[in-house]
Amino acid sequence: MIDIIKCKLDKDCINRGKDLGFSDVLNLKVKEGGSDEANRKYVSDTQNDVLMNPELKSIGDKVHFRRSGLNQVLAKLAEKNDVAIGFGFSFVLNANGIERGKIIGRMKQNVRICRKSKTKIVVCSYANNVKEMRGAKDLLAFARVIGMTPGEAKKSLNWKKREKKVKVLG
Repeated sequence: MIDIIKCKLDKDCINRGKDLGFSDVLNLKVKEGGSDEANRKYVSDTQNDVLMNPELKSIGDKVHFRRSGLNQVLAKLAEKNDVAIGFGFSFVLNANGIERGKIIGRMKQNVRICRKSKTKIVVCSYANNVKEMRGAKDLLAFARVIGMTPGEAKKSLNWKKREKKVKVLG
């Protein structure tokens, strides 16, 4: 299992990750969610690995639907360009009151969209510091809370970027 963190990768983070049950702690090319145009730009670029929390900058929910920062078109584009959609636990951890509920609701909606378009999902702690890192079992439980099946939750913690096949001419 792997964990993606936001803080500087040092021995403390790696040792803490090993203690929490992860085989590897990574610091990948991750883009945080923004406006709809920014999210489209991030998932269109094949150099990006993960679009983390597309629901963060979404504002202005309507009466009958949420603005979650992700739609079917963006999810299919992400699947085509091998950009995973990430859900970081630290954003839920640092949110308060009603805002926490809104974030979890938007995450649930994004999980359903990703499931329909078969987009890869990553669940990680995305910790700003060592104290925000969470164990693998905690992240599996978080994945279940946001609507993943047990199989999807395990896959989301064992995510790997698809390797590009290169033809050798000769």
